[in-house]
Amino acid sequence: MWGMTSSCDELLPGTRRALLHRVAVAQAEGRAPSLVAAVARDGRMVWSGARSGADGQVPDADTQYRAGSITKVFTAVLVLRLRDEGLIGLDHPLEKYLPGTGVGEVTIAQLLSHSAGLSAESPGPWWERTPGTLRPTLGDVLGDRPVRHPAGRRHHYSNPGFAVLGSLVESVRDAPWEEVLRREVLEPLAMDRTTAQPVAPHAEGWAVHPWADVVLPEPAEDLGLMAPAGQLWSTAADLCRFAGFLADGDEKVLSAASVAEMRTPSVPPETGQWDGGYGLGTQLARHGGRSLAGHTGSLPGFVASLWVSVDDGVAAVALANATSGPPVGAVAAELVSIVAEAEPRFPEPWRPLTAADQPLLEVTGPWFWGTHPFVLTLSTDQGLELAPLEGSRGSRRNRGSSGRGSRFVGQPDGTWTGLDGYHAGETLRVVRRPDGSVDHLDLGSFVFTREAYDPGADVPGGVDEKGWRGMTSPEG
Repeated sequence: MWGMTSSCDELLPGTRRALLHRVAVAQAEGRAPSLVAAVARDGRMVWSGARSGADGQVPDADTQYRAGSITKVFTAVLVLRLRDEGLIGLDHPLEKYLPGTGVGEVTIAQLLSHSAGLSAESPGPWWERTPGTLRPTLGDVLGDRPVRHPAGRRHHYSNPGFAVLGSLVESVRDAPWEEVLRREVLEPLAMDRTTAQPVAPHAEGWAVHPWADVVLPEPAEDLGLMAPAGQLWSTAADLCRFAGFLADGDEKVLSAASVAEMRTPSVPPETGQWDGGYGLGTQLARHGGRSLAGHTGSLPGFVASLWVSVDDGVAAVALANATSGPPVGAVAAELVSIVAEAEPRFPEPWRPLTAADQPLLEVTGPWFWGTHPFVLTLSTDQGLELAPLEGSRGSRRNRGSSGRGSRFVGQPDGTWTGLDGYHAGETLRVVRRPDGSVDHLDLGSFVFTREAYDPGADVPGGVDEKGWRGMTSPEG
């Protein structure tokens, strides 16, 4: 009989059963010696479950598995901390801080987003199954031909690129990567079960024969300089804590704004892979209409995945001790969907403003860009949002130019700066007439008027003085 555990009663019974069923199917069909998963909601683990092929050896949320490339997200956090402290610039060349690598013309941002054009793997023996002592220097990690593509032109996943970033952290901090990670990330986030070396209880890594139900033990090597690309061991519980951090940030480690920057797409995905992308050290994916951020990972004997849906406030982790087989990336994404769809989060209560800002109230309501109707709204945080007016005649929301909606934040000079959407970073100005009344809105040179081509407003190109009219048939 298969071993099985499930814990936590934060979710409804039907949801818990659906989660455990998905884990059971993944373990059985993926032929994994064991598989453990967990779900977090609003930063707190609310469910965990596991299946095992060995009676009496069922893992739980405190059992360590190797996290593989999820390690890269931790390394990226360390790099962003250096940037936020003013010690490095993401657009600066690597050579400025870590000279002599031979790839110093690439920028730190390009390394973080896998757009530096470096090779995918380290030369020499298979680095994931051999000790790091075989690659004692960055020259051994990068090899004689480390650059495979022009920098900044395409996404090309590079494990050596993150080894370089780890060495950058060590150089700037003057301390080993592992020590910096423990001091600056793991301890502040109370991730005491995430380590560079396995600490019991931990799973053993196995390879499962492709055509027979037999297994082979996999080696667990210390990766040396390649450690920042995939060394860490962690647990489902610890990775749930980390998922909460990736959603909301933590001032002890990295601000919410910097974490959001990590989740922002940095380069276009490879051709034919438009359901995914990459930010600064984080993978991005679309699953079931949801935007997910996190990372997958694999090393011989282990596969891992962490996904968080910021909009839903739900994250999931899936870990298995098999070189291949269980699709843990899809499993974690599906666990997010199960919870988000069965138990959607409650919206924050609507609350009225405590005070009315009359100049802002004056500019709310419908506006027209040419003949396209928009509406400008004021929220309780004193922010503005400009969006296409739904339900209007001829409205084509989210299609073409009329779908360009954005939120705006006020600036000290009275202007507004776009936060997202088409107008992110653009300036919105309220243009007034000499008597103080509002003439139009100026948004990056686009003019928005209260009426479609308002003859009384300053519309570029002017408005025909004869006004709107019918169209007569041309004479034959």
